[in-house]
Amino acid sequence: MKVRFFLLAFTIAACPLTAQQTPLNEQIEKIEAGLTQITGLKFTKPVPSATIDKAGLHKFLEERIHDEVKPEELHAQEVSLKMLGFIPADFDLHKATVDLLTEQAAAFYDYHKKKLFIIETGNKEADVSSDAGQMALAHELSHALADQNFHLDKYIREGLRSDDGSSARLAVMEGQASWLMSAYTSLQSTGTAEIPTGVLELMTRTIEAGAEQYPVFAKAPPYLRESLVFPYTQGLLFQNFLYQKQGKEGFSTPFRRPPDSTMQILHPEKYMEHVEAVIPKLPDFPDLKQTKSLAKGTLGEFDYDVLLKQYAGTEVADSLVSHLTGSAYEVREDKHDHKPTLVLAANWDTPENARKFFEQYRKVVAKKSKSAKFGPETGDQVTGSDKAGYFRIRLQGACLDSVEGSRSPLN
Repeated sequence: MKVRFFLLAFTIAACPLTAQQTPLNEQIEKIEAGLTQITGLKFTKPVPSATIDKAGLHKFLEERIHDEVKPEELHAQEVSLKMLGFIPADFDLHKATVDLLTEQAAAFYDYHKKKLFIIETGNKEADVSSDAGQMALAHELSHALADQNFHLDKYIREGLRSDDGSSARLAVMEGQASWLMSAYTSLQSTGTAEIPTGVLELMTRTIEAGAEQYPVFAKAPPYLRESLVFPYTQGLLFQNFLYQKQGKEGFSTPFRRPPDSTMQILHPEKYMEHVEAVIPKLPDFPDLKQTKSLAKGTLGEFDYDVLLKQYAGTEVADSLVSHLTGSAYEVREDKHDHKPTLVLAANWDTPENARKFFEQYRKVVAKKSKSAKFGPETGDQVTGSDKAGYFRIRLQGACLDSVEGSRSPLN
């Protein structure tokens, strides 16, 4: 989903710090030297820095969204998430996203201004020379290092061609920065950048548990919460896999050959084997000529994992999502009254797994609409209606397709 644009707009570190006790430039130079030693990549120019308070950060985010996202694009993103069942019908995506990022951030690297910003917290005990401060700076300077070597703005923009691909690229960026901040800490304490498996597992649990401590985050819909956490946790494991396989070259590989899907992030062996998503054709429906495209893109293993956990349970999600091979969606709107219709298709690795998803997706439609009335059903097709309009879920071999919100009945 294009909602990831907000997460791609800048990169954050959630470790508390201030820049009041130790000269910031000294800390930056020390960390830059360590990151170069670990990766073999060099900083090509100094990284300027500045402090900003929470009010300034909130204003920065509002201005960035205003500059980068047109009102009609924001509307399309919000409608798409609502039609897919990821956020409630009355949810304000713009406000919630700005509030989430303002709450979470303690430092960020702005790849437009090529500048490191540190959030002023007023906590004099947590300065840049503390362990938390060092980790946050290492995280953000890792972004600066990647930017100077691989041009993050271009990397991000190219990723927006595919929603699932943009999530994968975000996981590369945040996962690498998270891995490097831990590796830098290890280098300083042990002399080696290796990260033991136990430490990796602890880091992923800490990231997940730490985010829950923030009030805005805790109240956000599961999709937004998972969209914030996924790049750090799964991206961290993806980067570790590359490092174990390729050594220092593993820091350049995912920028030179970006992963095309969250499937490749979750299963890095598929990335190494060049297993790509197989995107299905979307189904036609009776109102096609009376509608126009509002938004379209790809969905991936991450999206279906969140969807199934939310509406069918964790056990179902864990058993099914790894069998997804590719998915696409489009939200169309009526040319006159702008009524939206969701069109979706998902490929699975076998007809048997497609049928399992078919059975579960019927439950998803029933729960997310809350007003669904089912009509004639066969072994391969379910039809019905709800307050959004008519729907049809159809199984064709290893592919499921769905039309939801149609003005006309579907057969």
